[in-house]
Amino acid sequence: MLKRILLFVFVSFVLTISAWTQSRYAVIPESPRPGEPVTIGVELSAAGDVKEALLFANGRQLARSGFFYIAAGSGKPGFLAAVFTVPSTARPGDAVIRLNNENGIVSEIPITISARDFASETIHLNPVLTGIRTDPSPQRTDEANLLWHILSTTGNQVYHTGPFLPPVVSTRRTSAFGGRRVFQYSDGNSDTSIHAGVDFGVPTGTRVDACGAGRVALARMRIVTGNSVVIEHAPGIYSLYYHLDSIDVNEGDIVKTGTQIGLSGSTGLSTGPHLHWEIRVNTENTDPDAFVHRLIIDKNQIISRIYN
Repeated sequence: MLKRILLFVFVSFVLTISAWTQSRYAVIPESPRPGEPVTIGVELSAAGDVKEALLFANGRQLARSGFFYIAAGSGKPGFLAAVFTVPSTARPGDAVIRLNNENGIVSEIPITISARDFASETIHLNPVLTGIRTDPSPQRTDEANLLWHILSTTGNQVYHTGPFLPPVVSTRRTSAFGGRRVFQYSDGNSDTSIHAGVDFGVPTGTRVDACGAGRVALARMRIVTGNSVVIEHAPGIYSLYYHLDSIDVNEGDIVKTGTQIGLSGSTGLSTGPHLHWEIRVNTENTDPDAFVHRLIIDKNQIISRIYN
């Protein structure tokens, strides 16, 4: 009798795993580059089986995202979605997306991380700007902790699923995403960092618009980034606007795509008038152009893959 029970449990387990592996999913894109976001859609029948998606390469976890529900509309079934970003420091090669629930791995999806090159630049700072980066400052630490708390908070509201619009009309850029930077201090020392967004070389007073619909999570002056605005667009997905001359929104405001949020400037750690525009996906620096050229969540493409 015990053997029959164990056999029944084993067969049930195998059938459950088999049913899951037959569950359909969509991965967009299938060969992402470092710094680019990946959207995963899973059919709704898997709602009780999948909780999070994790990216692994060379035995290391590179990214993580929870799933959230997306309504399709027009009588079509909805689906579960997760979005994470391949870190800009990731090496090209084979990788795997693991779909997990509370009991562990339920499916693995192989993908390939494509190669990508990033520019390098040296930025010379005067004594004042050197001090902003190097002098001890409890206020700066508090500001950094608050920002990290915001960016690492995953809500449950989906305000925007379409593509992002650039926040300024100008196409002139002074720094690209992912640039490997060397900050040359006035005292002769130096430090390195990776540029987390793109810089638009626009004059002070240029109109800055929300790149997509969302909730204003932060709108205040900060030591390093000057007048700053952060907008939440979907669970774990935020846009950031730095060095503004003025701010035209308040924390908690709900904005639409194209809503004016402020005017560009040169506040904070800035060597000249510009707008720093940044996208974070589950805290990871993300190439803003990726969501300019494609939807955050392409409902039609995902539905066609998992339900047709």
